[in-house]
Amino acid sequence: MELINDFIAKMLPYTEWPMFILLILGGLFLVFYSRFLPYRFFGHAIAITAGKYDNATAKGDVSSFQALSAAVAATVGLGNISGVAIAIHDGGPGVVFWIWMTALIGMCIKFYSCSLAIMFRSTDANGNLQGGPMYYITQGLGEKARPLAIFFAICGLFGFLGVFTANQFTETFMNVVTPSETIYEMSDSNWKWTIGLVLAVVTSLVIFGGLTKIAKVASAIVPFMVAIYFVAVIVVMALNTSEIIPSLKMIVTEAWNFNTVVTGGFWGLVIIGVRRAMFSNEAGLGSAPMYHGQSKTDNPIKEGLVAMLGPFIDTIMVCTFTAVVIILSGAYLEDGSGIVMTLSAFEKTLFGYGDDLLMLIVTAFALSTLFTYSYYGVKCLSFLTNAKVGKLYNWYFVIMIVFAAVASLELVKNLIDLSYALMVIPNMIAVLLLAPKVNKAAKEYFKSLKNGRA
Repeated sequence: MELINDFIAKMLPYTEWPMFILLILGGLFLVFYSRFLPYRFFGHAIAITAGKYDNATAKGDVSSFQALSAAVAATVGLGNISGVAIAIHDGGPGVVFWIWMTALIGMCIKFYSCSLAIMFRSTDANGNLQGGPMYYITQGLGEKARPLAIFFAICGLFGFLGVFTANQFTETFMNVVTPSETIYEMSDSNWKWTIGLVLAVVTSLVIFGGLTKIAKVASAIVPFMVAIYFVAVIVVMALNTSEIIPSLKMIVTEAWNFNTVVTGGFWGLVIIGVRRAMFSNEAGLGSAPMYHGQSKTDNPIKEGLVAMLGPFIDTIMVCTFTAVVIILSGAYLEDGSGIVMTLSAFEKTLFGYGDDLLMLIVTAFALSTLFTYSYYGVKCLSFLTNAKVGKLYNWYFVIMIVFAAVASLELVKNLIDLSYALMVIPNMIAVLLLAPKVNKAAKEYFKSLKNGRA
């Protein structure tokens, strides 16, 4: 495993510039090219999500709300609880500012990418609707761009594994429910294997049921788990009101620390923020369009507006709450990283029982994330082969859950970072080249909305 990790770690620096240019500079281009459209129609996006503009005759497999829930389930998870802790551990409190900036840009990227997912969706050999980067690349840019779609799908076979989630869930369990408290005497290694096997079995019970079952479970779990997490964070903040403003001030001031000791200096600090933000909300990655591409909607712009709510929910809100708790508790000064740091923060601020509560929340987060991630991988393998072979990805997915439970955090983090950075390249190239088509559709949609025909 060390050899694999060393190889991946050496490859990562070569992906930083392409990722930054396409995700940040490309995203900023879309912000101005859209004339800030996604932000101006934020309230309208909420109304669409609530079902105000639903069309019963529209084609698709799931509602816009279910698609958003499933996409958010894949992002509002351990990336927001553990990923933020890793970011703060690696770059200090200031890294959160760059997570915010990337998320705001990501809202616009998701508007474009998920609009394209509806605009260029197709059907597979079984007659099921399919949408996502592979389809808007090949249909929007033409067959000459198929190598880009193939490259995206191959990277997705690794990027959409639930290894980070499985790894961090295992760490949570090992820290909260210690083996010494049980009647069974097992080594840490055996406990990790056991946790991985149980997690794999539970996940398989849902993911083999297909998209509809995943969407139903996700839409039931996501609102509940987000609400519980918000309540816990609000209680912490209410008990430490005097520390909230200083924590936020520290985030902003440390973001511009040009003398930071982070590897790579100030540039390294920004890159950590970009990577963790992309891991948090997946904007620019191309995963959310796979779900939104199968929504029951008759207009691509409506779905794009729904999708852009994702980064706001999972990064601007959830990540910020997590970061504030970690900072005001002082847990960021400890040696622990990942979920261990967040557990320490909640234990300190919630009367010694915060880690137990977080354990329950993490369980829901982990399961919903695993349920939705598997579907992304199925779509990638289906595109490379066919729908029948694509379903075999689920077996590979559950096996890798067990592997991730016993692997090091460094290995799974590097694997995901590399895969994500590579997936951004073909996806953002396509989104930028096809942006004019989205603008044209948006002009028509808002004209219809103004005339009462949306």
